[in-house]
Amino acid sequence: MYKKFIKPVMFLLPPEKAHNLVMCFLKLSNYIPLLTYIIKKSFVIESGDFKKEVAGIVFENPIGLAAGFDKDAEVFEALGNFGFGFVEIGTVTPKAQPGNPKPRLFRLKNDLALINRMGFNNKGVDYAVKKLKKRKNKKLIIGGNIGKNKVTHIDEAENDYLISFTKLFPYVDYFVINVSSPNTPDLRKLQDKKPLKDLINSIQTLNNEKKNPKPVFLKIAPDLSSYQLDDIIDIVNGSELAGVVATNTTIERNYLKEPAERINRIGGGGLSGKPLKERSTEVIRILRSKLKKEKAIIGVGGISTVEDALEKLNAGADLIQIYTGFIYEGPSIVKNIIKGL
Repeated sequence: MYKKFIKPVMFLLPPEKAHNLVMCFLKLSNYIPLLTYIIKKSFVIESGDFKKEVAGIVFENPIGLAAGFDKDAEVFEALGNFGFGFVEIGTVTPKAQPGNPKPRLFRLKNDLALINRMGFNNKGVDYAVKKLKKRKNKKLIIGGNIGKNKVTHIDEAENDYLISFTKLFPYVDYFVINVSSPNTPDLRKLQDKKPLKDLINSIQTLNNEKKNPKPVFLKIAPDLSSYQLDDIIDIVNGSELAGVVATNTTIERNYLKEPAERINRIGGGGLSGKPLKERSTEVIRILRSKLKKEKAIIGVGGISTVEDALEKLNAGADLIQIYTGFIYEGPSIVKNIIKGL
């Protein structure tokens, strides 16, 4: 039904308008029990045990929704009704910010991909906390993806992460340090060895002061050189991080089916979807071969079928996340992947 009727209509709209329309539907579903019941009946597999324990957390199933969809923690429980085992909210910053100028989200239909340069548009950490306080479904695992505000100088970025970490701590189950988005100026500089090590140490020091520390993951870019990736592996192995989220979007534009003229016209931004699949799997494979056994990997990038999911899991991912596949395949994607697995 989605591919035949809903998707063609939604794809007539600009991508961000289509997303906002879906968000309105999801918000509405929170207040209509019958609609929630219908969605759950349609998309959640009731029989079978798909639980998986990772980093001390028991996930109802290993398939999550990546950060970027529910930026402000407004519809995470509604998304859980589609069968996700976990939902990552954010990226959240200490202060609200509008993000980059529109248009900033583009479909590449020929490639089953998206390009975005959203720029961490969100309503700020206090708004997210207000929404998370209303959480009812404790089985649905919630991750908090945190970043820095655009106006914050890179030398002062650490404080932004600590603010969001402190405020979100009582309301999320795990954290993701996002230093790999290509859409915030200078953010990827935090992937360099010294600033990254300092940032991780500061967050873990704060984490260890809590009665029950939360698992903290690092989200990395797929565009790292072998030397940079080795540095990150050394840092993760030498830290108390729970693991790595691999990978964020890419700035590469190789081997796309979409006409080069249109790609040039779109301009900068992070590419997600099918074109990212091979590189993200390659990074996962490298990580698994070099990370300590106890370090977990959340695999993300180009997953839209059960074969894609198996590829990530076989490469060494403990959990997987989808985003662009959710847009192109529709709400049955989680159910289809779980059935296949």
